[in-house]
Amino acid sequence: MSAVALILLLIAASAALRYLSDRIGVPLPTLLVLGGLGLALIPGLPRLNLDPETVFLVFIPPLLFWTALQTSLRDLIRNRRSITLLALWLVLITLVTVAAVTHTLLPALPWAVCFLLGAIVSPPDAVAVTASSRSLSLPRTALVLLEGESLMNDATALVAYQIALAAAVTGTFSLPRAAGELVLTGAGGIGIGLALGFAVGWVRQRMARTSLVENTLSLLSPFIAYIPADALGGSGVLAVVAMGLYLARYSPRVITAPTRLQGAAMWEMLAFVLEGLIFIFIGLELPVVVAGLAPGSALHLVKVSLLVVAAMTATRIAWMFIGAYLPRWLDRRLARPTTPYPPWRNVLFLGWAGIRGGDSLVIALALPYTGLHSAPLPGRAEIVFITFVVIFITLVVQGLTLSPMIRLLGIVSGNEEQGEERAARSASIRAGAAALAQLNGLSDGELQVADALKRAAHYRLKRAEGTDSSPAEYARLRLAMLAAERNTVIGMRDRGEISDAVLLRLQREFDHEEMLLRHDE
Repeated sequence: MSAVALILLLIAASAALRYLSDRIGVPLPTLLVLGGLGLALIPGLPRLNLDPETVFLVFIPPLLFWTALQTSLRDLIRNRRSITLLALWLVLITLVTVAAVTHTLLPALPWAVCFLLGAIVSPPDAVAVTASSRSLSLPRTALVLLEGESLMNDATALVAYQIALAAAVTGTFSLPRAAGELVLTGAGGIGIGLALGFAVGWVRQRMARTSLVENTLSLLSPFIAYIPADALGGSGVLAVVAMGLYLARYSPRVITAPTRLQGAAMWEMLAFVLEGLIFIFIGLELPVVVAGLAPGSALHLVKVSLLVVAAMTATRIAWMFIGAYLPRWLDRRLARPTTPYPPWRNVLFLGWAGIRGGDSLVIALALPYTGLHSAPLPGRAEIVFITFVVIFITLVVQGLTLSPMIRLLGIVSGNEEQGEERAARSASIRAGAAALAQLNGLSDGELQVADALKRAAHYRLKRAEGTDSSPAEYARLRLAMLAAERNTVIGMRDRGEISDAVLLRLQREFDHEEMLLRHDE
């Protein structure tokens, strides 16, 4: 079987596991990792020799960019203190904790190598967290914190990784230099991402309105941000996130509706394929990782990995409670305005939901084989194996327990966005009706159409404000009409009365209206 055939098989397996995930309610990343592990155990299945840097470049920037496009900048700003406590300080504290536990259990490993492991496994993965939590019924603030933390923490971890790697290879370390690199790398990545985001937005505003060309540029945007930022010494991860957040704010005013519909479908499909492959790759790597260990050491390293996961989880839960309650307590003591204390159940859940994913494994696999004076890098095989076990445990064990834990703790999703959506719908309908009323010099035919549009706007306004008593009945009847209209048009195509192009245009209109009606129903 060729590598291309194997990739196609993995994509088909991803689709099958997605269907199974929807049917049984298990987080998709968990099933994908287990599926990859099952495929890895098939005798004679060819192995993919993947270059870690290439895998990181192909998978991580697009997935981060798509997540950033769907993230609310307003919510990130509102929760900036909490996100900073998680994305910066929690990563550093977890790094130190993991290094200390690892050095205690494996004293033969140098401290620099233990810090390397800490930097690799300390940040929760944006792709894993988003994929595991998107189907859960969580309060909006909890989702914002999980997504915001996982978007921002990679920069902290990658800089710490580079510093620890330099110490492991050269034997030198400088704390002031490390702190300076952390600040410069993060600020440089954000600056480059914003500048390139402005450039991409400027080009899209002035280019010809061709959906295929515009969405090709959208597809290239994460690489436009990541590659220059990484080459200039900035954080490529933060550059991608900064560009995505900027374009999410900027693009609604300059992108046409056809381009937006096509782009959303394109990104959803691409994200599904990339997420499926990266989690399956984690399972497929198990035989390779085990083969790199010394004989008889696997069981002891599994025990070490379990203790590392326990230490990471305990640190995260403790820091979650400290970050949630201590700043608010201090604000109250200093008579400063603050938000109410969050429910302890939500805080405990967020502490448990620190899932590691593909980022950590890709970085671990990218470790060099040699260190100082071209000698073998000590502990490389152990680091890769422990990283794999940590990812496997968090994805499978914690991933499987997220939904039951929500039910056990009695966490209910908030309705923060329902009121905002109702207000936005009402305001937009009123604005449309007002624009219609300002039109002058209408002909008799236009006046009749305007009256019909006013009645439709009045009905839509009643539905948006919740004063209409029959939205479900309207949706059901209109869906029945749409089914008849669609079947009629298909019959005309089958009889040769219209072309397939006409059918596709009408079908698209029917589909868009059906989507809105299904939402109301």
